[in-house]
Amino acid sequence: EKMGKTALILATALSMLAAASALSGIAGYKTTFEVVKPGSGSLVAKGSKVTVHATGTVKETMKKFWSTKDAGQKPFTYQAGVGGVITGWDQGCLGMSLGEVRRLDIPADEGYGANGFPAWGIPANGGLLFEIEILEIK
Repeated sequence: EKMGKTALILATALSMLAAASALSGIAGYKTTFEVVKPGSGSLVAKGSKVTVHATGTVKETMKKFWSTKDAGQKPFTYQAGVGGVITGWDQGCLGMSLGEVRRLDIPADEGYGANGFPAWGIPANGGLLFEIEILEIK
């Protein structure tokens, strides 16, 4: 029985470690990400013109505020790594490959900050969750 408990404790510790390592950090930033689906080929680099599918959710309320997959919406294109989008998104997508899907967990200060974005239902100091899929890299 003691051996069984030890095995259970070890298995629990390993699964907790695996869950913790599924979230990756970005050096110098608080945003974290999880790779949902790996991609292949070229990578998003600073200055790349990137087209993505994106779905944004307010972390505190779990309410979706925007998705390129909704009716009437289309994929979103931006220039990577140059500050054209919020910091957490900008940094969280660098290094993604074509076809990759990531979930970004963006704290308020790397999102819309103290003001939030009331028109989209993002509260002051609201954290954001984004699921991003890389459709094209130029």
